[in-house]
Amino acid sequence: MNLVLFDDQSRANLLPLTYTRPLADLRVGITTLREKWEDYNDSISSTKTEEYLSIKFPLHLEEINLFINGAIFPDEDLYKAIQNINVGEGLIKDGVLIAAKLKKENANDFTSTDFTHLKTSVYEAEFLKINHPWDLFTLNGKAIELDFQRITNGRTSVGLDETNQIKGEQLFVEKGGNVANSIINTETGPVYIGKNAEIMEGSLIRGPFAICEGSQVKMGAKIYGPTTVGPYSKIGGEVNNCILIGYSNKGHDGFLGNSVIGEWCNLGADTNNSNLKNNYGQVKLWNYTSEEMVDTKLQFCGLIMGDHSKCGINTMFNTGTVIGVSANVFGAGFPNKFIPSFSWGGADGLVVFDQEKALELAQRMMERRGLEFSNTDKQILCHIFDISKKYRS
Repeated sequence: MNLVLFDDQSRANLLPLTYTRPLADLRVGITTLREKWEDYNDSISSTKTEEYLSIKFPLHLEEINLFINGAIFPDEDLYKAIQNINVGEGLIKDGVLIAAKLKKENANDFTSTDFTHLKTSVYEAEFLKINHPWDLFTLNGKAIELDFQRITNGRTSVGLDETNQIKGEQLFVEKGGNVANSIINTETGPVYIGKNAEIMEGSLIRGPFAICEGSQVKMGAKIYGPTTVGPYSKIGGEVNNCILIGYSNKGHDGFLGNSVIGEWCNLGADTNNSNLKNNYGQVKLWNYTSEEMVDTKLQFCGLIMGDHSKCGINTMFNTGTVIGVSANVFGAGFPNKFIPSFSWGGADGLVVFDQEKALELAQRMMERRGLEFSNTDKQILCHIFDISKKYRS
């Protein structure tokens, strides 16, 4: 059945990470939420998302379409319940639409908030769902375990050479995975090493941990799980309970904890973030829906960084900092805990990051990885520049 993953009202709470992608393309665990659902449904999906993102993530409809909430994790019981709903019906829980089956003529007008025209049934069991940016790192351990079981089931891992010290049995290495002279503890959770990923000598890894295709752990790194290093990324220094969505670098010494870093980001040497307040209180984080700081109810919460953002060497981020898309942060002292998209500067003040220069930087970084900065990518960043203008003023 044709699979469509839709954004629900939690998208706004997940900005700036969802400025540049639908909910389903957030990475948590080893894979994105989209990849999890496509694996369950054994099909390629399309997306119902914001109009400006649809040029990159278009909607594809057939005669009968299965709409599934892109912020929800699949599991066996939930997927069976979704399969059992009929055309014109929806599955809900606590006022949240989980899924619906729709004919093509009804699908174009579909919204995640108005489903009164559907005959709905209530799903009684629990499931995992992303509602806020911090949910990504707080749920990452469970997500790694679930993905590890699904991806490695019935498969044989590539072996590692005798220079490594492995504790526990939950280790899986894909073809081309390269690990040398490192200590890996899988008794605290599974460790997944993706295709052509490299863990350099002297690294210390505690699961749950996932390093995806083409990524690197630099020499002497200390990685505490649950942590995910997305595809074609570099990680070094000390890292604790973080997600790099993909194509981003924190390749040098410095601490990163309880954080989510988008794509095409770069953290300069000796960048550090605080993930715990001096008074051990609960951390507040900027929220785009309420346009104010909100209580995460977490004692540990670090940095949320949108796509294409950068920071200079020796940058210090305070507990619970949010950085938008295409920001460039540098200088001494702690910058503001909310840095709008397309900002340039740091603790001494911010100015607007010139739009054309920001686009040139994005193009150069993508070209270094052999990828095209397309007109579609440019249109999306230009739109984000416009809609984020009010925060820069």
